Amino acid sequence: MRIRFKPWARPELEASEFYIDNPEELKNKWITIFKNQTNPIHLELGCGKGQFISKLAVQNQDINYIAIDLVDAMLGLAKRNIEQIYKEQEKEINNVILTRFDIERIMLILGEKDNIKRIYINFCNPWPKGKHRKKRLTHTRQLEKYKTFLANGGEIYFKTDDEDLFNSSLEYFKESGFNIDRKTYDLHEEPIWENNIETEHEKMFSDKGIKIKALIAIKK
Repeated sequence: MRIRFKPWARPELEASEFYIDNPEELKNKWITIFKNQTNPIHLELGCGKGQFISKLAVQNQDINYIAIDLVDAMLGLAKRNIEQIYKEQEKEINNVILTRFDIERIMLILGEKDNIKRIYINFCNPWPKGKHRKKRLTHTRQLEKYKTFLANGGEIYFKTDDEDLFNSSLEYFKESGFNIDRKTYDLHEEPIWENNIETEHEKMFSDKGIKIKALIAIKK
């Protein structure tokens, strides 16, 4: 999603206590940045404006969250959304971290010792042209990277509106040795997890009558 430049985003992020600007320095020691270091860590790849991660994190105080995006404007909006949700719930922001990084180079910031228990991928770019498919966040090339820091038995939760991407992703997961635990071609009619948090894209596509495809993949 393209978004207009927001001059306030970078200064606000740099001043935020839950934004990390140098994620490479935390490889294999992300847990040290959280106040509760006994909580498992979950990761969202491509957090966008933060509607999903803000609601998820505030509802699950016993889990630590890292949310990654590459665009300052998106992360600035995510920061404000998180602040608003936590304020409404009268809770301290102590279990979510935002950071800016290119997901294709994610192995530079996450390692085996980070022991990520779950990854969320919501409505990523489908990259429909053949020559661009390796850029997909669910492509085999990317999944092999995630396996280096995803715990054994760790999960990937994936949602998309794009049927071609979804069907291709099913093959990508199998090629990478993941087990498909659950899948659906209509998440709203056939829920495969509890308390689905509807993203901005999800609502937009659903309002157009497009069914939401989803799966849970588990690392063997």
